[in-house]
Amino acid sequence: MKAVVNIALRSGVLDPAGKAVEHALNSLGFSGVSNVRIGKQIVLDIDESDKAKANEQLKVM
Repeated sequence: MKAVVNIALRSGVLDPAGKAVEHALNSLGFSGVSNVRIGKQIVLDIDESDKAKANEQLKVM
């Protein structure tokens, strides 16, 4: 089983990388782009031979 975890800064927290990307996109002519946020994604491969145990492990993680 694959589990995907998306991580992002809370709203209201300054995101300098997002601002840089937003500025770059606007400079390249992509108008209308705003509030760009940068995050991370973690992809986990989990042994699902025991689905209940795998789901419980995900909740704990």
